[in-house]
Amino acid sequence: MTDPPSAAGTRTTPVRWIGVSDPTELHRAACRYILAAAARARDGRGRFLIVLAGGHTPRGAYRMLRDAHVDWRFWHVYFGDERCLAAKDAERNSRQAAEDWLDYVTIPRDQVHVIPAQQGADRAAAAYADTLRGVGDFDLVLLGLGEDGHTAGLFPGHAWNVAPAADVLAVFDAPKPPAERVSLSAARLSRAREVLFLVEGESKRSVVALWRAGEDLPAGSIRPAAGVDVLIESTLLGPQTSE
Repeated sequence: MTDPPSAAGTRTTPVRWIGVSDPTELHRAACRYILAAAARARDGRGRFLIVLAGGHTPRGAYRMLRDAHVDWRFWHVYFGDERCLAAKDAERNSRQAAEDWLDYVTIPRDQVHVIPAQQGADRAAAAYADTLRGVGDFDLVLLGLGEDGHTAGLFPGHAWNVAPAADVLAVFDAPKPPAERVSLSAARLSRAREVLFLVEGESKRSVVALWRAGEDLPAGSIRPAAGVDVLIESTLLGPQTSE
């Protein structure tokens, strides 16, 4: 199902809600989606630029990707956000992605672009902006949804809706630890051919309802020209699943 633009006109691209039965099926569907996007990018442009989401939800899909029979040489991996922790800290998004998937496949190491968040938010944001300089639109951006409506390192009540010129943001006051983070901006995350949110868990029910009602949330600020796909447990959509 697709939500129409909100009455306030804040949504400029459609949001397509794709219901699945349970978390396992969500991970399978996400894996299929990623591989299909990779094939389109390889055939059309000779490379696949993917931005990875952190958090718990995408980890099942990452583990499934270990067994994919693809030519990993075409893959270029970026990260939507990172916690300012030591490089090998288990809570780093890059560390979790490596443990779940990247350490098991043959993507060239120089094509995995980790945010150097151990340098501190300011220095790391500047360094990652340099990394992204000259990189065009991403082929696929993966994102999660927090209970408060945050996505990547963009939190409600913070300066996440900044000028389009800012590709990478230094975050110093995140409402959950660690307070210091680095995040791609909403504008840069929106420069993508496809955007896929992964949403699971009963705790997300209220924020999903707010998003669908047009509430001004960081997640709703990701507005690629082609629209947004949301893979979500069907039970979180409530009675509207029958529409």
